[in-house]
Amino acid sequence: MHFAFSEEEEALRDTARRIAADRLAPVADRLDRGEGRAELLANLKLLADNGFMALNVDPAFGGSGAGAVGFALAIEEIGYACAATGVTTSVTNMVGEVIQACGSPAQKETHLPRLADGTYAAGAFCLTEAGAGSDPAGMTLKARREGESYILDGEKIYISSAEFAGVFVVWAVTDPARPKGKGISVFLVEAGTPGLVVGRREEKMGQHGSPTNVVIFDKCRVPAAAMMGRENDGFRIAVGELAGGRIGVAALSLGIARAAMDKAKAYVKERRQFGQALADFQGVQWMIADRETDLEAARLLILSAAAKKDRREPFAREASMAKLFASEAAHRATDTALQLFGGSGYVREAGLERHARDARITRIYEGTSEVQRLIIARESLRQG
Repeated sequence: MHFAFSEEEEALRDTARRIAADRLAPVADRLDRGEGRAELLANLKLLADNGFMALNVDPAFGGSGAGAVGFALAIEEIGYACAATGVTTSVTNMVGEVIQACGSPAQKETHLPRLADGTYAAGAFCLTEAGAGSDPAGMTLKARREGESYILDGEKIYISSAEFAGVFVVWAVTDPARPKGKGISVFLVEAGTPGLVVGRREEKMGQHGSPTNVVIFDKCRVPAAAMMGRENDGFRIAVGELAGGRIGVAALSLGIARAAMDKAKAYVKERRQFGQALADFQGVQWMIADRETDLEAARLLILSAAAKKDRREPFAREASMAKLFASEAAHRATDTALQLFGGSGYVREAGLERHARDARITRIYEGTSEVQRLIIARESLRQG
């Protein structure tokens, strides 16, 4: 099998790595402390200027056309430096892809260039509700037809980037009489639309630089033309787009894990106990070997899913495998890195506790590890 990247993919990865080192890593700790919003927005614009906010969007709409493999490589490098910036970039790309896949010509022409060039600092993906997390078909936000408009009423929770998103992709029930999941449609709602209210910002365990908010729709009127795709076809769209988003979370997980292990490897080569470097002890070497094997396996799973997506082959099972393994591997890697640092790793200055907190959510959002196992089993049994 041929695993080499194209020249374009290598250039994309190298550019992402340079921006991450020069601009993202220096402010990651400030973002983690709840500071540096201006720097975050400036860095998001820089990423847009370099093509990273619409990686898999057609160049005709201002996108990079880099494909899913390029997307995975870029998110890994961004996540290595700053997970908060990485998740913002990943979700914004996800919004661009769903508009490209399901939007009308007018919707594409209006919104895709604004995502691509940074006119919109980010995009937001409004699916989760208090009673509809792992079971999104159970959502209750309503969209009622009134003439040439729809009136949206309800609430979404845990919405990434809501505070500065320029456009929201919103799922709502348009026909409550239909069976569960069959009466859901999806709408594009621009920031500033009357009735769209960005509510409280959650106090989170990690990824502090990425705001996560409640978003309230209070008699929010949108034109009928704001609907994407066919009426009552929104759940199918959601399921399809979540698979692509899982490649992003897997790549982000790998970036976080790499960052933690790189710090740990440097530390054990310098730290001496009992007259020798920690790196000379076999027990330490085995811990590193196990984690490095994890990271390589995660990388191959991610690239397998991304390559299938680029070839337009079914990739839902592979995306779930990549997301499950990479997020769990990130947990193991950050925990091992902390153990290798000993007491020093428990101190904020070492930087490892940020990686551990940032990694923890990757096993939950875009579908928990348990949900990924259900998807993998279902698809594997269906395929025979």
